[in-house]
Amino acid sequence: MKLAFSTLGVPGLPVSEVIRLAVEHGYQGVELRAHPEEPVHPGLTALERASVAEEFKRGGVEILTVAGYARVAAEGDDEPVIAELAELVELARDLGAAHVRVFPGGGDQDPSAADAAAARRLGAAAPHAADLGVRILLETHDSHRAGADVARVVGTVGHGRIGALWDVMHTWLAGEEPAASHAVLAPHLGYVQVKDIASAEDTTPLALGAGVLPLKECLDTLDQDSWVCWEYEKRWYPQAAELPELLAAGREHVLRLGAPKQ
Repeated sequence: MKLAFSTLGVPGLPVSEVIRLAVEHGYQGVELRAHPEEPVHPGLTALERASVAEEFKRGGVEILTVAGYARVAAEGDDEPVIAELAELVELARDLGAAHVRVFPGGGDQDPSAADAAAARRLGAAAPHAADLGVRILLETHDSHRAGADVARVVGTVGHGRIGALWDVMHTWLAGEEPAASHAVLAPHLGYVQVKDIASAEDTTPLALGAGVLPLKECLDTLDQDSWVCWEYEKRWYPQAAELPELLAAGREHVLRLGAPKQ
């Protein structure tokens, strides 16, 4: 399996240090959190984007994803959401990233209305993503926590540049078995985000294997060439252990769980 980690686990860390961590600990890729408080975000100039892309290229580390915060099912007008999607797609293109991550964000509105808004906006963004060679992935998250929820939207769009990102914590919190999540997401799946937590009530990030999430059952569904990204949510849980000291053991844990069956 090809392994990445999210910079959500190392808030504000300079690009050079992110690359060093990936190289030293054997991660082939990185999911870049695209937020103004981070070194990489849509406000970067063309020159700054080119510099980031070159630095990753020199380090031999792939930028797997630009992890954006567009909420495609949110209430309100379509135009600002579609514009945000375009900005993220352009950033991904400039950095050489294959994917853009987006959230549902449907809130408490009627599920059918949330589905329709998400499908409409993703459908509108799909041609631009196709032109730039980027794939937009809708994450299993918040209002669309289960794989079935995300697959319903992505299947409605029916465009190859619109796919799914499987966050294994959220499908587990939705009560969906890993085999069921994979079955509905597989036709659309970009890659998988792994993590671990103590319980449904305590989602403080833990070292992989130290919690209750069914990581082996999730990894068992994947092909051997799949990307797996560790999303360690240090930014939201400052009391959690530092990610760099966990990266080596986390890599070994994923590779051990995902090893081909004999």
